[in-house]
Amino acid sequence: MRRTRVGLVIEDDSVAVAAIRKGGSTEYFRLVANEALPARLEAQLRARRLRTKGIRIGLDRSRVVVKTLAVPRAAESNRHSMVAFELERHVPFAGEDTRFDWTPLPAGGDGLGRVLVAATEARTVDGALKLVEATKEAPRSLTVACHALPILLADRRPVRRAVWIHGRGARTVLLFLERGEVRLSRSVPSGDGGQMAHEVARSLPLAGWKKCDAVWVSGDESPDFRATFRRGELGMAIAAPPLGKTASRLMSRLPLEERASALLALAVAAGRRRPPLDLSPAGRRARALSWAAAFTAGMAVAAGALGLALLLVQGHAQRRHLEGVSAEIRRIEPEAKAVEELNADVHLQRRLLGVLQSIQAGGVRPLPVLKDLTELIPPDAWLQSVSMDAQGLELSGQATTASQLVPLLEGSPWLERVEFTAPVTRTQSHEQFRIRAAWEAPPTPSADSDASPSPAPRPERKKR
Repeated sequence: MRRTRVGLVIEDDSVAVAAIRKGGSTEYFRLVANEALPARLEAQLRARRLRTKGIRIGLDRSRVVVKTLAVPRAAESNRHSMVAFELERHVPFAGEDTRFDWTPLPAGGDGLGRVLVAATEARTVDGALKLVEATKEAPRSLTVACHALPILLADRRPVRRAVWIHGRGARTVLLFLERGEVRLSRSVPSGDGGQMAHEVARSLPLAGWKKCDAVWVSGDESPDFRATFRRGELGMAIAAPPLGKTASRLMSRLPLEERASALLALAVAAGRRRPPLDLSPAGRRARALSWAAAFTAGMAVAAGALGLALLLVQGHAQRRHLEGVSAEIRRIEPEAKAVEELNADVHLQRRLLGVLQSIQAGGVRPLPVLKDLTELIPPDAWLQSVSMDAQGLELSGQATTASQLVPLLEGSPWLERVEFTAPVTRTQSHEQFRIRAAWEAPPTPSADSDASPSPAPRPERKKR
């Protein structure tokens, strides 16, 4: 069990409650039916911590009419109306006060469809639902308690046809099972084995059987029941039902007088989510998928699974491709870095070349001119600033005799029209001067003039 399940069986004078906890442990208690029953039931559930998402309800077989009806074969929607019409002749209460459900049975050879119907009064259904709702729990299903007994079998289909005799007090339930499915149930007065054998033999034609393969007995039957049953009309031995481990464990811990009710309550707790005969209102029933809806849902799930598998395969392929690309990037990363460094070096060289080309294009070659000035300026003079442009150069500095600098500069192969641009001023023993000179001729371009320390040959001086 994934969660705790609680089953409640409403009997004539009491309520039997069984719970199956997560892990398989079981609990059972019984409460007397009176006005304080809802409050005491809620207190017991809270004290035992039996909080679940809903309680399954089972009605005692004596409170429900169970019939096998033959109705014409028709569509599902029309068959419900046919079952309701046919049922009116078999129930002792008015049709508007009837609550019923039905399940199809294997068809006979007469061309009619056979259905198993369970019906009870509306007040019985409403009282059961209100009892559970008073405990602040939701009723999950409402069915005939004895119809849930096959869920407790260790093997759901142990024999082909079996009759389960379950005695409780003054009434005994006869449950007819075919491959583990309920085909008929009867509630008869309790009696000895011979009487029960007679009732079983009389009920076999009602189930459409000629004989059964096994007879099981459980509940309040006396020890001499087995011997008297063998001497009955069936002439066959009886055995205990092959219960599963959970049911057997609960039965071994209970007194004999409680085993009949406890077995029914346990079966209701472990019952199906959507029992075949559910008497609860249609709006409260658990939804059951049809074969078409289940097939459609299965196909949708399969399509989703295939789509997810395709996405996973594509993702794996892309991941493998990315891993290969990453490995190749790591392999060529040193070479890429070397190429980037070489590209940066080439860019720097191009910038330097551009600067040199711009200097040559401007016609200004400062190094040869400065070298020539160093040779022409006498030792007793020095320069404070030298500025050159495309038109000429301008010198400022101090000398012992500033006027003698003019003819010296005129003798330079680079300069002409040498003249003072400002009056000569004397400071102590030196004269402060500022001289401006034009270029005599544009410097001839030479590829190695800047690289060679020796100056270019001086052109001949023009005659004035």
